[in-house]
Amino acid sequence: MSRRKKNKVEVEEKADIDLTPMLDVVFIMLIFFIVTASFVKEVGIGVNIPPENDNPPPPDAPQNILVEVSATDEIWMEGRRVDVRAVRANIERLHAENPKASVIIKADGKASAEKYIAIADAAREANVYNVSLAPDIKKR
Repeated sequence: MSRRKKNKVEVEEKADIDLTPMLDVVFIMLIFFIVTASFVKEVGIGVNIPPENDNPPPPDAPQNILVEVSATDEIWMEGRRVDVRAVRANIERLHAENPKASVIIKADGKASAEKYIAIADAAREANVYNVSLAPDIKKR
């Protein structure tokens, strides 16, 4: 009888499962996936803002063509709202009046990049290749 009890105890001890090797594998896999994961970086346009200058421009300096883009992607030229399809014609007209003028796009920080690209493309179609992006400093 004592022999049977001894066998039962041995059987019960063999039924335990050692989880340590499985935890080691899971931990190694976790470290592997963390190390090899690629993190997404947001791409933005870096803007260098020049220091403020209190001196007015000389009177013979060419006037630039200013195109403003609001936070709601509205385009403004010469104090009036302009459709994106009319930007090219307005830039051609203003460039014909002042051939040395360059196009400055003053965009709000919340404006979409698509509007900037559409305006820059319209300026290039109007044969104006000097296009600059200026952030809207007042609203920051």
